[in-house]
Amino acid sequence: QVQLVESGGGSVQAGGSLRLSCAGSGILFGNYEMGWYRRGPGKTYELVATITSDGSASYTDSVKSRFTISRDNAENTVYLRMNNLKPEDTAVYYCKPTLPSFRAYWGQGTQVTVSS
Repeated sequence: QVQLVESGGGSVQAGGSLRLSCAGSGILFGNYEMGWYRRGPGKTYELVATITSDGSASYTDSVKSRFTISRDNAENTVYLRMNNLKPEDTAVYYCKPTLPSFRAYWGQGTQVTVSS
């Protein structure tokens, strides 16, 4: 059974930083492109960053140059470093493979709250 556990969220002031972690069991991260998603208050899910099995990263425009996605396949963990956080980054953050077969899967997520 696949289980993905996100952690590292918190409350910070604008301009602050956080590092999110996503640990998996029942799945080998190294076989998948992984993504970090978020869902802000009253908003739909948004894909903010992806990383391929060999480490190539991509970002949605609103987080480019501020967020960095990375992975440790040996530890079955994916990270999201978030710098210069803005109030509009406030959301619950989730990680999972980007494959369509995982479309309906969502873990418990980790809450990020950025105050101005």
